[in-house]
Amino acid sequence: MAKIDSSGIRKVFDLAARIKDPINLSIGQPHYDVPDAVKDACIDAIRTGKNRYTPTQGTQQLRDKVKWYLEKSRGGWTGEDLFIVSGTSGGIMLALLVLVDEGDEVIISDPYFVMYKHLVNLCAGKPVFVDTYPDFKLTADRVEKAITPKTKLVIVNSPNNPSGAVYTRSELAALAGVLDKHNLLAISDEIYEFFSYDEKFTSLVEVYPQGTLLLGGFSKTWSMTGWRLGYAAGPGDVIREMITLQQYSFVCAPSMVQESGVAALDVDPIPYREEYRRKRDLIYEGLVKSFEVHKPGGAFYIFPKVPWGTDETFVTRAIEKGILVIPGSVFSEKHTHFRISYATDERMIRRGIDTLCALADQGE
Repeated sequence: MAKIDSSGIRKVFDLAARIKDPINLSIGQPHYDVPDAVKDACIDAIRTGKNRYTPTQGTQQLRDKVKWYLEKSRGGWTGEDLFIVSGTSGGIMLALLVLVDEGDEVIISDPYFVMYKHLVNLCAGKPVFVDTYPDFKLTADRVEKAITPKTKLVIVNSPNNPSGAVYTRSELAALAGVLDKHNLLAISDEIYEFFSYDEKFTSLVEVYPQGTLLLGGFSKTWSMTGWRLGYAAGPGDVIREMITLQQYSFVCAPSMVQESGVAALDVDPIPYREEYRRKRDLIYEGLVKSFEVHKPGGAFYIFPKVPWGTDETFVTRAIEKGILVIPGSVFSEKHTHFRISYATDERMIRRGIDTLCALADQGE
């Protein structure tokens, strides 16, 4: 626990509660509400008594529905086995606890989702950070240079938090070649799969089915962040151990929410994606004149370079101006960038662009 810092994102959330009418570009959750059909399914489940424990691996109905969904969306792939977890984050924790022994090395792209580093440390493993600046891609060449005899697995996150990078099929195929050559397992965190704007989303399992543990969920696409529902699919031996560990930790995902998951997979999320494509274009075009910034291909984040100072000094000044963004060092071993979430309404995005560009032009 001594290696785990309090979340920098949560600190900004706390600040948001104290600032009057902040320009809040910090929160990594959709601004739209849960679809009515999903809410209705949950309410009906509660009222009809579906409030007790489910099997640890999840209800048969939801597992069948997820299997159907994966067959449809991943070129017929379902993995050897699958089960339901308490959010993708719950799946990440179970996977690392099952797979990582003391001293094992886990290759992680830098920048990275905050949880990866801290959970690897919690398992007494060693995070090995691969510098992916400025394009934010965990390429085959970069990964191969980081592999040692102690390497246990690689974590891939596409679309990526915090950079918004999306891997092409050819990039994933090249990465799969390296993983296969070294007989390495990959965890593919695909929670932002629906938010891919410039090309069709490709899953790592489509090019490396034998060695990929896929983690997905409902939080981002259907705005179910507080409902804690996800799934894990992949090699049967890994899934079985994760289910065993879930028996002694999460027990099962929330029962009524599992009923909602069945309904969610019938709700078309494409309109949400198109709305967020427009938001991506709006914020990129607004920032590029004042910041060095890579255009994100997906998720709902953009990761500009600070125009002066360090990420902490720039973000501190931004907060003083009433705009909430996250220092890049929360997600990185560097202090050069900051994360913006554009998961908000366009009025807030425009206010944020104006304030940040003015701040950039003022200088330190």
